[in-house]
Amino acid sequence: MLRSFARWLLRVGGWTAVGGTPPVPKAVFIAAPHTSNWDGFWALVYKTAFDVDVRFFAKHSLFWFPLGNVLRALGGIELDRRRAGSAVKQAVRMFEEEDSFYFGLAPEGTRKKTAGWKTGFYRIALGAGVPVYLGFLDFGKRRLGIGPRVDLTGDPDADLAVIRRFYEDVDGRRPGKASPIGFPQTVIRTGS
Repeated sequence: MLRSFARWLLRVGGWTAVGGTPPVPKAVFIAAPHTSNWDGFWALVYKTAFDVDVRFFAKHSLFWFPLGNVLRALGGIELDRRRAGSAVKQAVRMFEEEDSFYFGLAPEGTRKKTAGWKTGFYRIALGAGVPVYLGFLDFGKRRLGIGPRVDLTGDPDADLAVIRRFYEDVDGRRPGKASPIGFPQTVIRTGS
C-alpha cells in the first residue's frame, strides 16, 4: 500500500521515474544535485515506490521521537558529524558485513553551494570495492531516478570527468546552489 501511495505521489508531483534496483548486490548510490530539502523527500518517495533498499546516513539530531523511528524504517543510520572520518569507516564496515547492501548519499553534503563535492562517496566505494550508481533529481525535466553505473578507477580526475558529463544537463531545484563536481582536496584515502 505504501509503495502504491509513493507511486501516486510521483505521478501527482509530475515526476517521471527512471531506473530501479541495479543488477548488483552492493553499490554506492549518489544523489545530485542537492540544492533543496525537497531532494531528500523525493528521493525517499522514489526509494519507497520502487522498493530500493538503500541505507543512508542522517545527522544524529534528526533522530528524535517519532522522526527517528520513521528515518530508521526508511533506511536511515544515525551519524554524529562531530566524529570526523568515522562515517567512511562505518560505511565500509557495513559493506563488509552484508551480502547485499546499497548505501546512498549526497556528495555535496549540504544544500548550499560549496567549493566542490565531499570525497566520502568515493572513499567508501573504493574502500568497499563496489560500483557507484548516479542517482539524480532533475527538477528542470521533472525526472528522477538511478542513472548509469560508474566503476571507479582510483583516478579521481578521470572518474569525476565521467560523473560530470552525466550531470551536466541535470538541474537541481535551485540550480544556482549546485556545487561544482570536483574534489577541493588533493588526497583520496579509502576507508579501510
